[in-house]
Amino acid sequence: MELDPRFSAIERRLSRVSNIVAVVSSKGGVGKTLVSTLLAVELARRGLKVGLLDLDVTNPTAHIVLGTSIENLPEEEKGVVPPTVAGVKFMSVAYYAGENPLPLRGHEISSAIREILTITRWENLDYLLIDMPPGMSDEFLEVLTYIKRAQLLLITTPSLLSIVSLKRLVKLVQRKIVGIIENMAEKPSQEVPKLAEEIGTKYLGNIPYTPEIENHIGNPHEILQTPFGKALTKIADNFLT
Repeated sequence: MELDPRFSAIERRLSRVSNIVAVVSSKGGVGKTLVSTLLAVELARRGLKVGLLDLDVTNPTAHIVLGTSIENLPEEEKGVVPPTVAGVKFMSVAYYAGENPLPLRGHEISSAIREILTITRWENLDYLLIDMPPGMSDEFLEVLTYIKRAQLLLITTPSLLSIVSLKRLVKLVQRKIVGIIENMAEKPSQEVPKLAEEIGTKYLGNIPYTPEIENHIGNPHEILQTPFGKALTKIADNFLT
């Protein structure tokens, strides 16, 4: 079978990125997009060069958290140049699909992911965070195939269903895991820190359920002032150590 030439193009596009971290969850609804987006903003706030790539192809929402318009296409110069939003270089399929549904299947999903990875021109970055689609979908497996050096940051809730599903995901992938974040948890549970210990990674901390976040969606710097944001700031300390 002939190798898709986009594989080598993707490697070149990512060659100036020091650390690639895929932010993953075993299920939807655990706050993965909020965590990945706000963590990117927090890291950039500390002076790091950070990129954020929303690869939830069929349901991209990171632009909503950032409060950025997707009406105008990003600049093109030897590729697509991600615009800077809240201090972060940001790229999303939403720039091309708008708010329209993308009911893609099989090879269509693969092609869309390859295309966005191939055309995006990243500059020198300390971190590129990838907001992944939830679960063990085609999109998830495709990204791990194309980006060999991507490390995983796991997001879960204290829910037994979320934890059991996460254990399955960990068994599937043989990648370095940089840590686990426990979202919607007033205090650390017993199960999630135990899971982190079992798989040999760091329990980065817990984030309390914060209903008032809804009032600040679209303004990431305001979100960082909420209990969610303050907990995430401590998690960023652990992430960088």
